[in-house]
Amino acid sequence: MAEPEFTATGVRIGKRLRSLTRAGQVRISDGRLELLTSYGSEIDSAPVQAVRASKPWFAHDDRAMADVNGTRYLLTLRDHDPAPGEPGPPAASRFIEAVRKAAGRGR
Repeated sequence: MAEPEFTATGVRIGKRLRSLTRAGQVRISDGRLELLTSYGSEIDSAPVQAVRASKPWFAHDDRAMADVNGTRYLLTLRDHDPAPGEPGPPAASRFIEAVRKAAGRGR
């Protein structure tokens, strides 16, 4: 299996006003976006060409929207501070850029 192009753990994944998981995972690998629970169960997945990622105008910098298979998910891509010397968790802008790059859309 190829190295994932983007991975974020500790992600809060919600649908409308309902939280699906508070410690989920978002992964882009082999041209596919996967939303996973903290236990590794799949919430939803789709080819990145069919995913629309955006930044909600009303949200903080750590939040992104992802439309996957007709369902809109709110992703909160930060949960904790990194350990000293470790890189921080991916920001929403990095997630959006990773979706666009994997789909071949660029900026």
